[in-house]
Amino acid sequence: MNSNPPLNAAFELASDWPQLLAEAQQLAQSFSLGGHGRRRAGPGDVFWQFRPAQAGDALRAIDWRRSARADEQFVRENEWQAAQAVQFWIDNSAAMQFSSQGESKQHRAAMIALALAILLNQAGERIGTSDGRLPPQTGRAQISALAQALARRASHDFGAPQIEGLTANSLAVFASDFFGDLAALRDMVTRAAGQQVKGVLLMVLDPQELHFPFQGRTLFESMAGSLRHESQKADDLRQPYFEALKERKAQVANLAQSLGWQFFMHSTDQPATGALLDLYHALEYRR
Repeated sequence: MNSNPPLNAAFELASDWPQLLAEAQQLAQSFSLGGHGRRRAGPGDVFWQFRPAQAGDALRAIDWRRSARADEQFVRENEWQAAQAVQFWIDNSAAMQFSSQGESKQHRAAMIALALAILLNQAGERIGTSDGRLPPQTGRAQISALAQALARRASHDFGAPQIEGLTANSLAVFASDFFGDLAALRDMVTRAAGQQVKGVLLMVLDPQELHFPFQGRTLFESMAGSLRHESQKADDLRQPYFEALKERKAQVANLAQSLGWQFFMHSTDQPATGALLDLYHALEYRR
């Protein structure tokens, strides 16, 4: 669905990461989640809350000073302060450069992922990439490094998650159009789940890919130029295309569900805030 010339290896050194970082920071600032949104009881030295005692609570857990001021007993809970590793893979293949409205699928996926990383970093989590190039760490320098990593572009047609650097028992966010080899995707996600990694699959699509507005004679060409198909009646392809797209979405969603992951779909003509909120709460639930 594109007549642009093939991408080349120079895209690997894309330099638009400062803009990506600025947009992600603005998106993250639109939220008021911060560290509070991920607080929960657990090992730590920082007081979190009192809660009514329940059957099974150890006697030593009772806060007798607080309990003396009421007719029931209370347990003092501290905040869980163990940092979680959250690792990202954003498909940077040529297919993800497609855009019918100015913003590519990769740019939108990377912006959402980077905004999520900013929020997680503020909450004390360690963030990095799943390919091992950027091991999970905290700090502003790590956010800048992640922005540069997510802005890189590649010349191959379709992508599959890279999991060489995944940390066992971590959280993962994989974002793509998932139009590539489904077997490769299934293999990577299954291997990640085998390392006790929990995660989210985010399918990012362009509105043209959702609505197929083509009619008459149309030349369909992959972004890298390796796939071409000319149709004299593009209208006749609409229904088969919708059926194939529906099946692909179901296959990716079922893969996620079968491994205890979550699946979301996002269109680049929709506000990025919705997808960011979905991902943030999905990771909150998975911790």
